[in-house]
Amino acid sequence: MINRMRARQSFDEYVAAYDPTNPRIALKVDHTLRVAELCERIATTEGLRGDVAWLCGLLHDVGRFEQVRQFDTFNDAASLPHAALGADVLFGDADPREPQIRAYVDEECDLDELLHAAVATHSAYRLPDGLDQTTRAYCHVLRDADKIDIIKVNCICPIEDIYGVTEESMRASELSPEVVDVFYQHRTVPRGIRHHPADVLVGHICFAWELVYPSSRDILLEQGYLTRMLARRFDRDDTQRQFSQMATHLRACLLA
Repeated sequence: MINRMRARQSFDEYVAAYDPTNPRIALKVDHTLRVAELCERIATTEGLRGDVAWLCGLLHDVGRFEQVRQFDTFNDAASLPHAALGADVLFGDADPREPQIRAYVDEECDLDELLHAAVATHSAYRLPDGLDQTTRAYCHVLRDADKIDIIKVNCICPIEDIYGVTEESMRASELSPEVVDVFYQHRTVPRGIRHHPADVLVGHICFAWELVYPSSRDILLEQGYLTRMLARRFDRDDTQRQFSQMATHLRACLLA
C-alpha cells in the first residue's frame, strides 16, 4: 500500500526549497494537489486503484518547480520540457545514486515503471506506443485530471501567471486559422501551430474534446469552468465572433 502521509510530506519538503512568494510556484502547488484528488476520483469511478492514481497526480508536475526556478516560465519551448525534467528529478536520471522516487514510495510497491511513464508522458500530445494496458489506463487518468484542472486554472489565476502575457495582450489577440480548424476537428491543438495568446487559450479549451473517461467529462461539466473560458471577451471583432461560434458548437456537442 502507498503511504500517503509519507508521500505528501516528501512533496511538501521538496517544494519548500522553492520561493513561495513566486505566484507560479504557489499556482503549481495548488494545481498539483487538485490534480491528485481528481486522479483519485476518476480512477475510483473507473474501477482503478485510487491511491496509485493519487500518487501519479502528486508527482506529475515536480519538474515545473525547477523549470520556474531556472526560467520563471511554464513555456516548455522557451525552457525545458517539464515532464522529462520531472522524470529526471524523480528517477535519478540526473543523479542515479539518489532517485527521489524512494522518498515517496518503496521499491517493493513495484510502481516505478508505471509512475515514470505517467510523469514523463503526461503532457505529450499523444501517449507513446508500447505501454501496457494498466500503465496506459493510469496515464489516461492523469492526463484527464491535468486537463480538467488546467481549464480551472485558466479561470481562477491571473493570465500573466499562466501565459506570461498581459490581460491586454490576450484581449487584443487574433486567432490562427489552423487552430480554429483543429477545434472543429475535435482534437487537441499541437504546440507548433499556436502563434498568438488566444491560440493557447483555444488549445486549453480543446482539452475537453479528448478526455478519455466518462467520469472526467462529468467532472468538467460539473465544474463549469469551460463555459467561463468560452465567455472570455476580446477587443478584436473577428476573435470575439470566432469564440462565440466555438462556444455554441462546443455546448451543442458536449451537452447533447
